[in-house]
Amino acid sequence: MTPAPHPDVNQDKPPAIVDLFAGPGGLDVAAKVLGYEVTGIEWDPGACATRSKAGMHTFQGDVRHYRAAFFPEAQVLTGGPPCQTFTVAGHGAGRRALDKVIEYIERLHEAVRPENARDWTQIFRTWRKISEELRINELEAKDVRAEKRKIEELRATKRKAMKHRLEQSGSSADEVRQFLKKLKAPQDIEVRDGELKDLIAEFSDLSDELDKFKDRLEDLGDERTGLVLQPLWWVIERSRRPGLTPYEAVVLEQVPAVMPVWTEYSKVLATLGYRTRKQLMHTEAFGVPQTRRRAVLMARLDRVALQNGVHPGLLPEVEETHERYQPGGSSSRSSKADHADTLPLETPKDTWVSMEKALKKARRIKKDLPARPAFTVVSNYGTGGVPEARGRRDHDAPSATITGKVSRNRVVHKGTDTDLAEFNRFSPAEAGVLQTFPVAYPWRGNDVSQQIGNAVPPRLALHVLRHVLEPELSHDEAKDRLKRAAAALEAWKPEGPVEICDHRDLKRITLKDS
Repeated sequence: MTPAPHPDVNQDKPPAIVDLFAGPGGLDVAAKVLGYEVTGIEWDPGACATRSKAGMHTFQGDVRHYRAAFFPEAQVLTGGPPCQTFTVAGHGAGRRALDKVIEYIERLHEAVRPENARDWTQIFRTWRKISEELRINELEAKDVRAEKRKIEELRATKRKAMKHRLEQSGSSADEVRQFLKKLKAPQDIEVRDGELKDLIAEFSDLSDELDKFKDRLEDLGDERTGLVLQPLWWVIERSRRPGLTPYEAVVLEQVPAVMPVWTEYSKVLATLGYRTRKQLMHTEAFGVPQTRRRAVLMARLDRVALQNGVHPGLLPEVEETHERYQPGGSSSRSSKADHADTLPLETPKDTWVSMEKALKKARRIKKDLPARPAFTVVSNYGTGGVPEARGRRDHDAPSATITGKVSRNRVVHKGTDTDLAEFNRFSPAEAGVLQTFPVAYPWRGNDVSQQIGNAVPPRLALHVLRHVLEPELSHDEAKDRLKRAAAALEAWKPEGPVEICDHRDLKRITLKDS
């Protein structure tokens, strides 16, 4: 990276990165092989245990308990704030949470506009008001959840009483099951038994009360709604707080549902002098043996635009290096060849990487990985809204999206429903490889599958970091850089564990006066 000279930026070493919500280290290991140093902040003990064993510098704790001023040496901010709040955007709670976050971002944007940003105190006051609103909502939501649990327990008692009453009256097991299914709409059930009728009425009243609690919780949102604001506030603090210098670059990623948030982020970042680019990235198009989509926001500080008060413009998109996967369709390469005389010349892309190819390469490094015959992966999830219709993907295709339930996916003989005798599940090492972690990555802690499923695919991070931090490279130089970095990523091995830090260790790093 070659930013314009600045008195507070050390030009003699690569820029340091601070990674919020760092997870087990998907971005960190990519940054390492590119030659950058990363400090991550992560609260999950399991992910921190993995990071420790992998040698990734980490502060364990809630991101909200740290501040940008604590890490003045960092020139790059990265992160992937929790996304679960928005995964149902457009449907009830998800839509409301999305609208609320956008409202908060607009308030912050208004505060940092040059015509309004009179001083740091005014900007901080806006953030403090937002934080207080979120804190009050969080406390109220805690009380509401406690009351909701009481209603759920009482309703469960009524349900058991109805079941017992039916059994006493001689109803068959099937009749009892059918009756209990109808409790989804208890007001529509008609019975002659007086005691059962009273129980149904009580159950119905409790269900109505429970719905009110659910509505209230949706209005209040959850703490993850506030967490998605943290990276923006860190950028604002570094850009507007006296005594601090702006980040040279910002990289944020999440699920596609977060793209509207990145759109609002981009507006604020442009006001702060950053060129930005939002990109929906298909992981298999960057050499990841897995179909997965990620919403990525990239930004680089444009000091010329900032000084002249003009709009900083957009960054170019990250170029895809591999074909996108088309299930059951012909290769895009062959279809392009059929129309080569009508298409403009472009750099040919590699074919997407299959599970078989990725695991075969990993076995050359880790000899004890199983060499399976042709296989099919049967997903733990249903398709098309039908739980029984499990998704299937053959060995010679990229994996379906690796989730936190990857350990539940079955590996069967290709084209059958017969489990492979000894190797009917992917090991953590194999699941990590399908996320493009090095096969030697030292997974530790509880729920490793969740760590792997939530992680940034390191191969994707290579492309994004290289693109944002090294824009001066020519096309051929960038291609060679990525080729060497990808090889280093596959061969990476931990150099040794490091101690996890917490707030008490902040004194070990340089601090600005706060």
